[in-house]
Amino acid sequence: MRAEVAAWTVTILLILYTSWRVVSPLITPIFFGLVLAYAVYPIHRRLIPRFGEARSALLLTIGMVGLGGVITADLIMISAQVASSFYYNVVDFFNWLMTQPLPTGVSDFIQSFSEQFVPKLSEYLSTQAFSLPTYILQLVTFLFVFYYALANSTSIREQIRLSLPEKNRRLGEEILESVSRTLSALVRAWLLLNVVKGVLMTLGFIIFRVSDMYTAIVAGFLTFFFSFVPLFEGWMIWLIAAAYFAKEGMYLHAVGISIYGAALVSPLPDYTIRPRLVAKDADLDETLVFIGMVGGTWAMGIKGLIIGPIVLNLLLTLLKEWKRLIEREEASRQLSQAPSEPAPRPQA
Repeated sequence: MRAEVAAWTVTILLILYTSWRVVSPLITPIFFGLVLAYAVYPIHRRLIPRFGEARSALLLTIGMVGLGGVITADLIMISAQVASSFYYNVVDFFNWLMTQPLPTGVSDFIQSFSEQFVPKLSEYLSTQAFSLPTYILQLVTFLFVFYYALANSTSIREQIRLSLPEKNRRLGEEILESVSRTLSALVRAWLLLNVVKGVLMTLGFIIFRVSDMYTAIVAGFLTFFFSFVPLFEGWMIWLIAAAYFAKEGMYLHAVGISIYGAALVSPLPDYTIRPRLVAKDADLDETLVFIGMVGGTWAMGIKGLIIGPIVLNLLLTLLKEWKRLIEREEASRQLSQAPSEPAPRPQA
């Protein structure tokens, strides 16, 4: 009997380990496919009576294909040019810096730093350029997960409801409500902030005269799109503008667009404005949301920006439930220890 249990345990652990090795490279697109499916579920629910669940999911997936195609086409068109321009701007900057009348110690330090930094930058950019097929594979995975999550949304909701244990159903419902409320607030804050980022980037290109009106609008759209793409984000756009100004010798403009972009576009608003929006919408403490975003991003990358606040909110829900259980046990103990009143004496 023990040998059979041990054999089944080893088999199950082996299956779980192999399954994780298979899924782990695609965990990010799977995660965001589920998150975006949740975000558009209200639209999907309104389309179901008219088109049916499968057709509604297909229409929304086609819309995502169009959006993903636009982003991918933009990446293909500008990624190589941006990477090349950024690399040569960095090299020109170090070459210019070495021509300045600097102290010998400072000059030697800059020379040593550039000799180590520039090759590593070239290697990193080459790696990112060759990672485009991986990005396309992740995009396909994201679309499949997005479609099947919507196409089976009714059965998924029903299975989640049935999986709640009868004994602790109230706690399970509180946990689901906490996840739903926090995730909704995060998605709304993410969309709203990305739209504002795009508008501010367009205004920044106009204010600092980076380009004409058309290119400024394109920069705003790219900022909005790239804010959904890990590693790219909105900071790439203002960084390109700063590199252009530095190359042209307009250093005050380069510093100005850098401060403007970092303070109003990315990354500062992600960790100042976004926690406030989420905390207000989900009725949470701002410090809790901030710690969840920073710690989650640090531990899990871009996924942690969403997972971190959700996990901390779940922890808060469990702590509240634990406190209720302790208070209930204390009240029950005090009631059982209370002295009983003497029985009334019979009347003579």
